[in-house]
Amino acid sequence: MDRFCAGLWRQAGSGGWARFHRYRPTTRLAGPPRRRRSGNGAMILSYDLFDGTVPDTPLVFLHGLFGSKSNFQSIAKVLVQKTGRKVLTMDARNHGNSPHSPEMTYEAMSADVQRLLHQLHFSTCILIGHSMGGKTAMTIALQKPDLVERLICVDISPVPITGHSKFPTYISSMNNIHLEDQLPRSMARRLAEEQLQPVVQDAAVRQFLLTNLVKKNGQYCWRLNLEAISHHLPDIMSFPEFQSTYPGPALFLGGADSCYISSEDYSEIERLFPKAEIQYILDAGHWVHADQTQEFIAAICRFLLTS
Repeated sequence: MDRFCAGLWRQAGSGGWARFHRYRPTTRLAGPPRRRRSGNGAMILSYDLFDGTVPDTPLVFLHGLFGSKSNFQSIAKVLVQKTGRKVLTMDARNHGNSPHSPEMTYEAMSADVQRLLHQLHFSTCILIGHSMGGKTAMTIALQKPDLVERLICVDISPVPITGHSKFPTYISSMNNIHLEDQLPRSMARRLAEEQLQPVVQDAAVRQFLLTNLVKKNGQYCWRLNLEAISHHLPDIMSFPEFQSTYPGPALFLGGADSCYISSEDYSEIERLFPKAEIQYILDAGHWVHADQTQEFIAAICRFLLTS
């Protein structure tokens, strides 16, 4: 039976409470989440929906590779308070609490998001996607422009990621982790970090990857579908070809210390997104929303007010 629950969270700086809804597809006692599909082949995603107080177009967040909907939870709460809008976060297929599938293309992930928006009766939305989630958001905007009122792509552009990628080595290192089942969670996490350290030398990246270490049926495992992610890394690093354009407002928000939105990408951004703005946040790397959270929120709020 699918699990759906409603809860309350206190708004920052207020004595009031706001309501959120959480949906997590039921999982089996052992093994990865079942491949739950709708009639058109889209996956049924796990999501959190934070209720707003105004009928304005909702904000929809899409996380990046190895991430989850929890990456944007605190930001979602602040944006509900600041804008009054509903905010939706979700786990992509093969991530978080969403089901696993051997297929992981941007077309497939786009279909998943569109299915959820239809399920929640969102006729339009403001899409905010980071990295892989940004490419998924771009795919949706180019496929279904009427579904996207505004688009925000966080530290990603619609071009293939070239050069040496550390993701294959990250996946290999994660697959080689060995933990005894009887270990307490804190010790298991510490030992896993020690085993990752020779390959994943950035402590912040190690902590980010370790958010995916869980214990299921008495065994430590990764909640990510590493096999599917590894197989589809070329698809994830690339971007589908489009001849159509997205006519709506778009913001490409990069980290000034990151190379994921370079000047070489500007022409392709402008071709596909003719109304695009390109901005950078100082002292931020690829994880802009984590490095400079307040500036990230302020940039979103300013973009919502532009005509």
